[in-house]
Amino acid sequence: MSLGTILVIVLILILLGVIPTWGHSRAWGYGPSGIVGLILIILLILLLLGKL
Repeated sequence: MSLGTILVIVLILILLGVIPTWGHSRAWGYGPSGIVGLILIILLILLLLGKL
């Protein structure tokens, strides 16, 4: 597996961990999941363009 694939998998797991429906992150709101989602989209675009 390439480094990009591993980063995508890790970011997806982090995104699932910061969803506000979980008990530990309910008070955080949508901020952390929005930031992680944005990073995930940027990483996916870089992977598709072959820059990573």
